[in-house]
Amino acid sequence: MSKLYITTTQNVPLFFIPASIGERMLGYLIDIIVKVSYIISMYYLLKYLGILDFINEMETWNQVAILLIIYSPVVFYSLICESLMEGRTLGKMLVKTRVVKIDGYQASFTDYFTRWIFRLVDIDMGFVAGTLSMLLARHTQRLGDLAAGTAVISEKSKYNLSHTILADIKEDYQPYFSRTQVLQFNDNDMRIIKENALNAIQNRDAALMEKLTAKIEKVIRIKNKFPAQENFIAKIIEDYNYYTGE
Repeated sequence: MSKLYITTTQNVPLFFIPASIGERMLGYLIDIIVKVSYIISMYYLLKYLGILDFINEMETWNQVAILLIIYSPVVFYSLICESLMEGRTLGKMLVKTRVVKIDGYQASFTDYFTRWIFRLVDIDMGFVAGTLSMLLARHTQRLGDLAAGTAVISEKSKYNLSHTILADIKEDYQPYFSRTQVLQFNDNDMRIIKENALNAIQNRDAALMEKLTAKIEKVIRIKNKFPAQENFIAKIIEDYNYYTGE
């Protein structure tokens, strides 16, 4: 299975592994169990409270409207979970997978919404389109992933100590960037930044270093004022470890 990577002049691969079809299906099955459990629980709760009898006495359209509201968490389950849990649903958490942009960064609400809309074609119409897409796409992406520019990756440990995001921080260390700026990144973002910065330095890949710098500048909305791009990236990594280690 191919790795997700940022295209560089040296063809240096990123270290994310796309989730297999089996992992994705297992996560989906767990999510189905969660949704079915919610439906059954709500049914018996409404029945126990006598609300179900009250609803049955209403006009048809009123019944439909109320039931849609009650069961809307099932309809919007994946969209809500992925938006609030950084690309994860309960099923994905248990299987250790999550949704990211194909460059490895965290997806946006728009990306999650696009994936959710395409579920109608990928999943709700019989799984055929989604399954074929995952079999044929480079990173086991369903149509929703292709449209959103996302992929589902495996978060199972595949790294050695050289991939850690930890940096040595002195007791009197003073951060350069603000907490708000730096904590727009998460652990996976920092791991990607550090790994690719090291690769860029080792391979003298100026194009990759430029791309990493531009990406960081875009996220924190500050231009690099350091004399060298590697100093700028190193400072981001150190500040991140400072704030997350407090």
